Amino acid sequence: MKKEKIKFEESYENIISVENLLEAWKEFQKGKKQKKDVQIFQMNLMNNIILLHEELLNYTYNHGGYQAFKINDPKPRDIHKATVRDRLLHHAIYRKLYPFFDRTFISDSYSCRNEKGTHKALKRFLYFSRIVSRNNTRTCWILKGDIKKFFASINQKVLKNILAKNIGDKDILQLLTKIINSFNSIGKIDVGLPLGNLTSQLLVNIYMNEFDQFVRHQLKIKYYIRYADDFVIFSENKKYLESMVLTIHKFLEEELRLELHPDKIFIKTLSSGMDFLGYVNFFDYRILRTKTKNRIFKKMTKKKEDLKNNLITVESFNQSLQSYLGVLKHCQGYKIVRKLPYEQ
Repeated sequence: MKKEKIKFEESYENIISVENLLEAWKEFQKGKKQKKDVQIFQMNLMNNIILLHEELLNYTYNHGGYQAFKINDPKPRDIHKATVRDRLLHHAIYRKLYPFFDRTFISDSYSCRNEKGTHKALKRFLYFSRIVSRNNTRTCWILKGDIKKFFASINQKVLKNILAKNIGDKDILQLLTKIINSFNSIGKIDVGLPLGNLTSQLLVNIYMNEFDQFVRHQLKIKYYIRYADDFVIFSENKKYLESMVLTIHKFLEEELRLELHPDKIFIKTLSSGMDFLGYVNFFDYRILRTKTKNRIFKKMTKKKEDLKNNLITVESFNQSLQSYLGVLKHCQGYKIVRKLPYEQ
């Protein structure tokens, strides 16, 4: 007998309650207290929260627009920032939905999850490489792929259908629909999620969980890791991995309306090094990408010059330095550390 799927059981009323909105505010404002828009909202905090609550209660709430800007981290990304009241609501929804959906995710999904992250994913990479290579005594092949224009390509209709399979409360679904509908990729209808919403981080994991479950339970692939739109699969058999490319491509295209990036799919041996999550990974060590190394030297040389000319503070210089030292401690980066410019 097929086991009935457990659905999200929190009520709409609990999500939109003043108590949950207040708790969400405490979490939201951390690290943002000096932001002007946050300070303005804080000045009439209770009135703003009560008004938001009443709009949600009366089903008159509408999501506002976005402020668009670009960042480089290191590649250019388009960020869309919602208003404070909308971001507060995102936090209120997230803090209720995340615990439920996190339990449905596979253990080897590492992006935007508590107790996970980049370095846990890299440790798992090392663990799988040791198993499949039998402690470096067999050739270990790795298939790496990523999704083309990931956030900008999320199909909103598919996402809403996935949410409806997991959430029974129509009011919650309607609220999530308003948030999803508040954004469209340029030139497209019903496509895209804004890179910047807290809810987007959860929604893309819910979306890609369909792929994770397909890989793990239908393809029965044990040695698989996903971080956001990047994924790797380990095998002793190169031909098997080659056959998986078409299967994966077909599922992503037909079920999720996503496309594998044609220039970023590789099948390589572990011994030749696999570029994954910012590092080139080998059997028992990893090194920094050459591009990343060059970028660090360029940025720190500029910071050193700015410090010399009193354009930045010593504190600012040291913050950047410590950030890069943090990146380098997770790989064989001691030669780079020695060459970095330090405060004198």
